[in-house]
Amino acid sequence: MDILAIGNLLRGEDGSVIEANSTSTLIRSDGRLIVVDPGSRMMRPAVKLSFRQIGVFMKDVDTVVLTHLHYDHMENLDLFPDAEVLIHSGGEGGPDHTVVEGDLKIAEGVELVHTPGHTWDSMSVFVKGDLKYAIAGDAIPLEDNLRRMVPPRFNVDKDAAMKSIKTIANFADVIVPGHGAPFRIRKR
Repeated sequence: MDILAIGNLLRGEDGSVIEANSTSTLIRSDGRLIVVDPGSRMMRPAVKLSFRQIGVFMKDVDTVVLTHLHYDHMENLDLFPDAEVLIHSGGEGGPDHTVVEGDLKIAEGVELVHTPGHTWDSMSVFVKGDLKYAIAGDAIPLEDNLRRMVPPRFNVDKDAAMKSIKTIANFADVIVPGHGAPFRIRKR
């Protein structure tokens, strides 16, 4: 697994979002190349540079997973025109998107897990390798959401959001949040 770009979330004094850029991740499994959340336009140079640095061609990416359909997670989708795009049900996808219902194994050690709360179509990607990784999208936008056990500030259902945070925490050794660097968690 490679982190292509580390996202950020900048808020004003009143809590309003000033800047939002998602973390973008590449998974390699079963000969497949899977990008999770290709990110915002602002992250485009970082994503392209990461592909060059790790020696992978963007044209070889066969699958893109969108953790949800907010612009800051999907503006760079055009970098992968030949990839299958996976979204979860509950959102408004385009005609070229494959809609996932429930949870779905997409490669060896890679499973899409429905984690609603931030949005109804939110999903995370669980990866089993040397450790268990959860690419959480905005189910856990920042490390602080897990540490303080608080839902994302913007959510459609607080209880569902908290249940999703617990689902992710129960699985993962390492969490890749929607807007920050990966972090390890301690099991209780």
